[in-house]
Amino acid sequence: MIIRRAEVRDTEKIKDLLNQVLNVHHSGRPDLFKANCRKYTDDELKILILDDSRPIFVAENNDGVQGYAFCILQEHKRDNILTDIKTLYIDDLCVDENVRGKHVGTALYDFVRCYAKETGCYNLTLNVWSCNTGAQTFYEKQGLKPQKTTLETIL
Repeated sequence: MIIRRAEVRDTEKIKDLLNQVLNVHHSGRPDLFKANCRKYTDDELKILILDDSRPIFVAENNDGVQGYAFCILQEHKRDNILTDIKTLYIDDLCVDENVRGKHVGTALYDFVRCYAKETGCYNLTLNVWSCNTGAQTFYEKQGLKPQKTTLETIL
Protein backbone atom coordinates (compact mmCIF):
# COMPACT_ATOMS: atom_id res chain seq x y z
CA MET A 1 0.00 0.00 0.00
CA ILE A 2 1.17 3.50 -0.79
CA ILE A 3 -0.02 6.79 0.62
CA ARG A 4 0.17 9.74 -1.77
CA ARG A 5 -1.39 13.11 -2.52
CA ALA A 6 -4.78 12.76 -4.14
CA GLU A 7 -5.07 13.51 -7.84
CA VAL A 8 -8.06 14.53 -9.94
CA ARG A 9 -8.20 10.94 -11.28
CA ASP A 10 -9.12 9.81 -7.73
CA THR A 11 -12.27 11.93 -7.65
CA GLU A 12 -14.83 9.17 -8.27
CA LYS A 13 -13.52 6.96 -5.45
CA ILE A 14 -13.19 9.92 -3.11
CA LYS A 15 -16.83 10.80 -3.84
CA ASP A 16 -17.83 7.23 -2.94
CA LEU A 17 -15.93 7.48 0.34
CA LEU A 18 -17.47 10.88 1.10
CA ASN A 19 -20.87 9.21 0.72
CA GLN A 20 -19.84 6.49 3.17
CA VAL A 21 -18.88 9.11 5.75
CA LEU A 22 -22.14 10.97 5.20
CA ASN A 23 -24.11 7.78 5.74
CA VAL A 24 -22.41 7.17 9.09
CA HIS A 25 -23.16 10.72 10.21
CA HIS A 26 -26.69 10.79 8.80
CA SER A 27 -27.50 7.49 10.53
CA GLY A 28 -26.18 8.81 13.83
CA ARG A 29 -27.55 12.36 13.61
CA PRO A 30 -30.27 12.69 10.95
CA ASP A 31 -31.32 15.90 12.69
CA LEU A 32 -28.00 17.48 11.58
CA PHE A 33 -26.83 15.59 8.50
CA LYS A 34 -28.80 15.43 5.26
CA ALA A 35 -29.18 12.20 3.32
CA ASN A 36 -27.96 11.67 -0.23
CA CYS A 37 -25.50 14.53 -0.51
CA ARG A 38 -21.75 15.11 -0.18
CA LYS A 39 -19.55 17.42 1.84
CA TYR A 40 -17.94 18.79 -1.32
CA THR A 41 -19.27 19.33 -4.85
CA ASP A 42 -17.31 18.02 -7.83
CA ASP A 43 -15.92 21.49 -8.51
CA GLU A 44 -14.95 22.05 -4.86
CA LEU A 45 -13.25 18.66 -4.75
CA LYS A 46 -11.14 19.40 -7.84
CA ILE A 47 -10.04 22.72 -6.32
CA LEU A 48 -9.20 21.09 -2.96
CA ILE A 49 -7.08 18.40 -4.61
CA LEU A 50 -4.81 21.13 -6.01
CA ASP A 51 -4.68 23.26 -2.82
CA ASP A 52 -1.36 22.81 -0.98
CA SER A 53 -2.81 24.38 2.18
CA ARG A 54 -5.49 21.65 2.26
CA PRO A 55 -3.68 18.46 1.24
CA ILE A 56 -5.71 15.33 0.60
CA PHE A 57 -3.90 12.02 0.92
CA VAL A 58 -5.12 8.66 -0.39
CA ALA A 59 -4.18 5.11 0.53
CA GLU A 60 -3.92 2.99 -2.59
CA ASN A 61 -3.15 -0.63 -3.35
CA ASN A 62 -3.59 -2.81 -6.45
CA ASP A 63 -7.38 -2.59 -6.01
CA GLY A 64 -7.31 1.22 -6.14
CA VAL A 65 -7.96 3.90 -3.52
CA GLN A 66 -8.88 2.37 -0.15
CA GLY A 67 -9.18 5.53 1.95
CA TYR A 68 -8.41 9.20 2.26
CA ALA A 69 -7.44 11.93 4.71
CA PHE A 70 -8.53 15.52 4.04
CA CYS A 71 -6.22 17.90 5.92
CA ILE A 72 -6.02 21.64 6.56
CA LEU A 73 -2.88 23.51 7.58
CA GLN A 74 -3.78 26.14 10.18
CA GLU A 75 -1.59 28.83 11.71
CA HIS A 76 -2.34 31.14 14.58
CA LYS A 77 -0.02 34.12 14.60
CA ARG A 78 -0.16 37.17 16.83
CA ASP A 79 -3.51 36.04 18.28
CA ASN A 80 -4.61 37.83 21.45
CA ILE A 81 -4.79 34.61 23.47
CA LEU A 82 -3.36 31.74 21.41
CA THR A 83 0.33 30.99 21.03
CA ASP A 84 1.91 31.11 17.56
CA ILE A 85 1.57 27.52 16.41
CA LYS A 86 1.06 25.63 13.21
CA THR A 87 -1.51 22.82 13.32
CA LEU A 88 -2.50 20.13 10.87
CA TYR A 89 -6.24 19.57 11.18
CA ILE A 90 -7.67 16.33 9.83
CA ASP A 91 -10.93 17.50 8.32
CA ASP A 92 -12.02 14.03 7.27
CA LEU A 93 -10.52 10.54 7.32
CA CYS A 94 -12.31 7.60 5.74
CA VAL A 95 -11.46 3.99 4.96
CA ASP A 96 -13.64 2.11 2.52
CA GLU A 97 -16.16 0.08 4.53
CA ASN A 98 -15.11 -3.03 2.58
CA VAL A 99 -11.54 -2.92 3.93
CA ARG A 100 -11.99 -1.56 7.44
CA GLY A 101 -10.02 -3.43 10.07
CA LYS A 102 -7.09 -4.03 7.69
CA HIS A 103 -4.93 -1.17 9.05
CA VAL A 104 -5.57 1.22 6.15
CA GLY A 105 -6.71 3.88 8.62
CA THR A 106 -3.63 3.41 10.74
CA ALA A 107 -1.39 3.74 7.69
CA LEU A 108 -3.17 6.93 6.64
CA TYR A 109 -3.05 8.39 10.15
CA ASP A 110 0.65 7.55 10.56
CA PHE A 111 1.44 9.15 7.19
CA VAL A 112 -0.50 12.30 8.08
CA ARG A 113 1.20 12.45 11.48
CA CYS A 114 4.65 12.26 9.83
CA TYR A 115 3.61 14.88 7.26
CA ALA A 116 2.56 17.20 10.09
CA LYS A 117 5.92 16.77 11.83
CA GLU A 118 7.87 17.26 8.60
CA THR A 119 6.01 20.49 7.82
CA GLY A 120 6.76 21.94 11.26
CA CYS A 121 3.37 21.49 12.88
CA TYR A 122 3.12 21.66 16.65
CA ASN A 123 0.08 19.37 16.79
CA LEU A 124 -2.43 17.34 14.85
CA THR A 125 -6.11 17.88 15.59
CA LEU A 126 -9.49 16.62 14.45
CA ASN A 127 -13.13 16.50 15.45
CA VAL A 128 -15.10 13.30 15.87
CA TRP A 129 -18.87 13.09 16.25
CA SER A 130 -19.92 11.23 19.40
CA CYS A 131 -22.36 9.15 17.32
CA ASN A 132 -19.34 7.70 15.46
CA THR A 133 -18.06 5.38 18.16
CA GLY A 134 -15.95 3.40 15.70
CA ALA A 135 -13.98 6.52 14.79
CA GLN A 136 -13.63 7.51 18.45
CA THR A 137 -12.19 4.09 19.30
CA PHE A 138 -9.83 4.23 16.31
CA TYR A 139 -8.47 7.68 17.25
CA GLU A 140 -8.03 6.70 20.90
CA LYS A 141 -5.97 3.70 19.73
CA GLN A 142 -3.80 6.14 17.77
CA GLY A 143 -3.09 8.00 21.02
CA LEU A 144 -5.30 11.05 20.50
CA LYS A 145 -6.81 12.65 23.58
CA PRO A 146 -9.60 15.21 23.91
CA GLN A 147 -8.44 18.80 23.50
CA LYS A 148 -11.85 20.39 23.98
CA THR A 149 -15.47 19.27 24.08
CA THR A 150 -18.48 20.68 22.28
CA LEU A 151 -21.72 20.33 24.21
CA GLU A 152 -25.27 20.88 23.02
CA THR A 153 -28.87 20.95 24.10
CA ILE A 154 -31.56 20.47 21.51
CA LEU A 155 -34.29 23.06 21.80
